[in-house]
Amino acid sequence: MKVLVKTAAFTVVVALTILLNQAAFAQTKPAFKVIAIAENGGHHIQYSKAARVWLDKLAAENNFAIDYIENTDKINDAFLSQYQLFIQLDFPPYAWTPTAGAAFEKYIKEGKGGWIGFHHATLLGEFDGYPLWNWFSEFMGGIRYKNYIPTFASGKVTVEDKIHPVMKGVPAAFTIKTEEWYIYDKNPRPNVKVIASVDESTYQPDSKIKMGDHPVIWSNPKVAAKNVYIFMGHSPDLFENEAYKTVFKNAIFWAAKK
Repeated sequence: MKVLVKTAAFTVVVALTILLNQAAFAQTKPAFKVIAIAENGGHHIQYSKAARVWLDKLAAENNFAIDYIENTDKINDAFLSQYQLFIQLDFPPYAWTPTAGAAFEKYIKEGKGGWIGFHHATLLGEFDGYPLWNWFSEFMGGIRYKNYIPTFASGKVTVEDKIHPVMKGVPAAFTIKTEEWYIYDKNPRPNVKVIASVDESTYQPDSKIKMGDHPVIWSNPKVAAKNVYIFMGHSPDLFENEAYKTVFKNAIFWAAKK
C-alpha cells in the first residue's frame, strides 16, 4: 500500500514538473523574431548604435527576439523564414548579393514577413559601382534619390493618415530636430499610401533643397507584406524624441503580425 502511495505521489510530482516547465517555456518563447540589418560604419553608425540599444530594451520588455547582421551574405529563403519582421536600419538598396536580393523580393511579394525601412533604404541610384535596383525602386514608389540637405535642418512632420496603426498615440504634428532630408526625382505619392509628410516651410535653417509635397512615411499596399518606410534615421537624437519612438514601436508590432 505504501509503495502505491509513493508511486502516485511521484506521478503527481512529475506531472506538475512537466506543467511548470511547459508554462516557463511558453513565457520565455519569443512572440516573434526580428532580423535587423545595419552598416557597421559610415555616417549613420551612431544612429544604428542608438537604435540597437533601444531595440534590445524594447525586445526584452515585450518578449520578442532580435538578431543583427551587417551585410547580406547570410540572406536567403531559409534564413528569412526564421523571421517575422525585417528591419532595414540605414542599410542601402545596393551591394546585396544576388541570392539575398531574390530572397528579399520573395519575402516582400509573398508576405512571408513584415518590413520596416529607414532613411538610407531610399538611397536609390547608381552608387559605389552598383546599378539601380529597379524592383526596390518600384517598391518605394518608383523613386530615385536626387539630393539632400548636407548641413541638416529641423522640420515639422505632419501626420496625414491618423488612423493608421503606426500613428497610434502620435501627435498630429511633431518636430524632428536633426535631419538631412532627402529629395527624389519624383514624388512617390501616386504609387504609395502616404502616412506622414514634412512641411518644408518649417525647415530651420531654411534650405533651397525642397520637393514641395514631401512624403516621409509611407507604405506600399501593392505587395503582400506589411511594410512601412520611415525616412527619418540619421541622428541618434531621434531616440530622445517620444513621437519618433512611438512611430518606430508601433511599426514593429504592426508589421510583425500577419
